[in-house]
Amino acid sequence: MDFGLSDEQRRFAAELDEWVDREVPKAWARELEAADSYPYALFDKLAAAGYHGTSVPAEYGGAGGDNVTQMLLARGLGRSLAGLTWCWGSTSFTGANSVGLYGSPEQKERFLPGIAKGELRFTIGFTEPGGSTDLVGGMRTTARRGEGGWTVSGSKAWCCAARDSDYVLLLAITDPDAPKRHQGLSLFLLPTDSAGLSMAPVESLGQRSLGNWDLTLEDVFIPDDLVIGEPNRAWYMMLPTLNYERLMLLGLCCGILDGVLEDAIAYVGERHTFGRPIGQYQAVQHMVTEIAMARRQTELVALHAAWLDLVGSEDTFLELTMAKVIATDHANRAADLGIQIMGGAGYSADTDMQRYWRDSRLYRMSPVTNEMARNLVAERLGLPRSF
Repeated sequence: MDFGLSDEQRRFAAELDEWVDREVPKAWARELEAADSYPYALFDKLAAAGYHGTSVPAEYGGAGGDNVTQMLLARGLGRSLAGLTWCWGSTSFTGANSVGLYGSPEQKERFLPGIAKGELRFTIGFTEPGGSTDLVGGMRTTARRGEGGWTVSGSKAWCCAARDSDYVLLLAITDPDAPKRHQGLSLFLLPTDSAGLSMAPVESLGQRSLGNWDLTLEDVFIPDDLVIGEPNRAWYMMLPTLNYERLMLLGLCCGILDGVLEDAIAYVGERHTFGRPIGQYQAVQHMVTEIAMARRQTELVALHAAWLDLVGSEDTFLELTMAKVIATDHANRAADLGIQIMGGAGYSADTDMQRYWRDSRLYRMSPVTNEMARNLVAERLGLPRSF
């Protein structure tokens, strides 16, 4: 079994690290977050470097990168940007991935070149105020078929960067009489300038510059040419994309762990107490070592899961679900240890450790809570369904 990186992937990662240090360093990421407005300058830098087109097929102007390459991109960006990485990831997941996999030839021609060039931005509209982890059971947004399209009413919550996006990848009920709820769902691309759509900001602990928004839809019309895939089949289309979403998250957690370890090692060599660097103290060394071991474990499970996905293994979902729990728990705990090592400096907004902690805290809850992920693993192991 060999799930190591190829020479080409290693070159990609090395070039990305150089680009990150030069173009989007940590100090600039702190400035972007403090500005508390959408980071257009970051989005444009990513576009100029071609990173928005990483997953877009070559025939539409992209690089045609596989899921492993995109995971490496998430890791490289996450080392500096942490949660700001979703400035790339939101469009990559909702736009390039969904349209690329399930869009019609006309939709691919219409959207993918613009995504690759950095001319379009997307957000995701799946979660609802009363749904959360119970995505399907808690869904109330409905779309009614009419002449030339659909009329949608309902609400969505936690839509990242929605105000500054061009489209929402929207999930809605289109067959309320389906035998099972998941059998009557459809995917739409909702233009954010649609009549009847309103947005309200959600103040949050992390990812501040991107912003999160609650959406309210009151008889919003979406034409037929903005339906993605076959109506009432959205759930079956979405399942494969969950693997991609988890791979992205694994890469991001690896990147956060890279940044945490990098900053912790630098700090313990520079900070002196009682006449010596704190890196000489055993208690501090143990905390740094814990971070390093967490990073290695996360890296290994991430690469293994990515390899399984690449070769099309039947075990991919189980491995990715376990890896999601491992990676997010490790990233958040490591950032907490980093704050402990740095003390007041780690708690200060003048350094990055608190930003790593705030952003990684979200990933223990999203896109699925680690508790629900454990339920899914237990069920795959043959235990009774607990939800």
